[in-house]
Parts: sequence; C-alpha cells; structure tokens
Amino acid sequence: MDNQDIKSLLIKHLNLQQAYITGDSNHIKIIVIGNIFKGISQVKRQQIVYTPLINMITQKQIHAVSIMSYTIEEWEKNNKNIDYSDYA
Repeated sequence: MDNQDIKSLLIKHLNLQQAYITGDSNHIKIIVIGNIFKGISQVKRQQIVYTPLINMITQKQIHAVSIMSYTIEEWEKNNKNIDYSDYA
C-alpha cells in the first residue's frame, strides 16, 4: 500500500477534511485534519488514526507511524505551513 492509498483510506474511514502522508513503509508521517478530533485528547486522536491502519501495522506493512492531528479550526488557527510537495 502506498502513501496515496493510506491517505484515501484515512479520509474515507475517518471522514477527514484532509490528510498528508509522507515516508515509506519503514516510517510514515501522517498529518490529519478533521472535526472528528474536536474535544478529544491527543492520545484518543492517535488511537482513532491507528484504527484503520492496524492491519497494515500488525502485518508489518508499516513499521513506525508519526501522527499529528488537528481539528479544522486548529489547523486554520495555527496556520500550519508545510512543504506539501513531499506529501501524498
């Protein structure tokens, strides 16, 4: 599964506004934005993002994951500036 597939999976299963994925199967970095995270702790947010990925992780298709999650309001407020060219 490539980064674009992971992005599509997360957006579909979590009803996200946006997802950015970079890296390879050894280590992927994920930035997710959606109102699903409103009022939820960072730990619970991580658990939510891991849920659709768990099979890939247990089957060792993905080794390590770094997750940053934001509500739409948090994303806009913090004006996150990232280089999108590296992300799917």
